[in-house]
Amino acid sequence: MPVAIEPARQRDVEALLDGSEQFALSLYPPDSCYLLDVSELEAPGVEVFVARVDDVALGMAALVPYDGYGELKRLFVDDRARGQGLAGQLLAAVEDRARERGLPVLRLETGPLSVAAIALYGKHGYERIPNFGPYVGDEHSYCMEKPL
Repeated sequence: MPVAIEPARQRDVEALLDGSEQFALSLYPPDSCYLLDVSELEAPGVEVFVARVDDVALGMAALVPYDGYGELKRLFVDDRARGQGLAGQLLAAVEDRARERGLPVLRLETGPLSVAAIALYGKHGYERIPNFGPYVGDEHSYCMEKPL
């Protein structure tokens, strides 16, 4: 499935954002859901990766650059495309772009109940790290990183 950098403000991409939010809120309290909204995904330097099948967005992820590292945000795959390797393709596209941008490390935050996500990231070389940034002190946060 092709993965491309696209604007976040598109109906089918926003549907993925809604699905991601519903999923996160089904597991964690609202103040532990660090989800970027459309306007934050439109900030300078932030790139949104979209995977489409038959011109329908079925998966997405975002790369947010910081000084010295990049952060993976909003990786989500629609139920219709689960189990097809789409999350891994999105993750690889974000990693490739982070390398192109000269970011030495990619970090992420998920939650301890997100077992499938933790397994995916571990399979792709991510290791658990102490919570960083806004996640410090949040028992519902599980942070990981991968040197690029």
